[in-house]
Amino acid sequence: MTDTRNAPILVLGATGKTGARVATRLRRRGLPVREGSRAADPAFDWTRPESWPAALEGVRAVYITYHPDLAVPGAPETVGAFADLAIAKGVTRLVLLSGRGEEEAQRAEAILRAKDCAWTILRASWFVQNYSESFLLESVRAGHLALPVGHAREPFIDADDIADVAVAALSEPGHEGQLYELTGPDLLSQEEMTDALARAAGRPIRFERIPAETYRAELERAGVPEEMIALVLYLMTEITDGRNESRADGVERALGRPPRPVAETLAAIAATGVWAEAA
Repeated sequence: MTDTRNAPILVLGATGKTGARVATRLRRRGLPVREGSRAADPAFDWTRPESWPAALEGVRAVYITYHPDLAVPGAPETVGAFADLAIAKGVTRLVLLSGRGEEEAQRAEAILRAKDCAWTILRASWFVQNYSESFLLESVRAGHLALPVGHAREPFIDADDIADVAVAALSEPGHEGQLYELTGPDLLSQEEMTDALARAAGRPIRFERIPAETYRAELERAGVPEEMIALVLYLMTEITDGRNESRADGVERALGRPPRPVAETLAAIAATGVWAEAA
């Protein structure tokens, strides 16, 4: 049998919120990492299947994040085709980052679970870091979150917790065939999350619930492509309709410890100065 202990682990989305964290943690363990991104060498691009073989060459495990999101139509089939190629290339372990409450994401999960490989699925709730490393950052800096969301509470999770689970699944035994539903310990509405953000940032941040049509118009004025507008509206409206208003024990099951409280995560983020008030 070929010794694969020194073979690299491919981290897709290696510049993203979880991918960058996963790559850093693997390297800290002394494990070889191959970054999967358009800027990497070899480059990886979900829209260019011809780029996949070189990225997978000699790889033993893959952390799969799909850009822009598994909720995009056709994403499950693309992930399935990638998994087939990975297995054919000798990859023995696949770890998929999935989304809680997303129909297309769960189709991708089902496709992966049918494959002949050691798989692990990380079904995550909303990231706390969406407010510090993603599309909501500028709204927080401006002190005004105007969103077309429902009234349901969300168990926001720290991306660091997701990365810790991913690294365990990629590098340790015992996680094969597991579906970990990853949530934080706190159920917060968007109003409550905005209040928590304001406390952490040390200044007022106002929340406003707006119609989806208003939000769409704002995105259109900002020049956001239609496919991204549709995705954002889906994530903002349908999956905040109450279907995810519960906690899960995935972090505890995978790591033997509780997930990080939202207030602790927000305090650590605030200390970096990322939420300094916009000029």
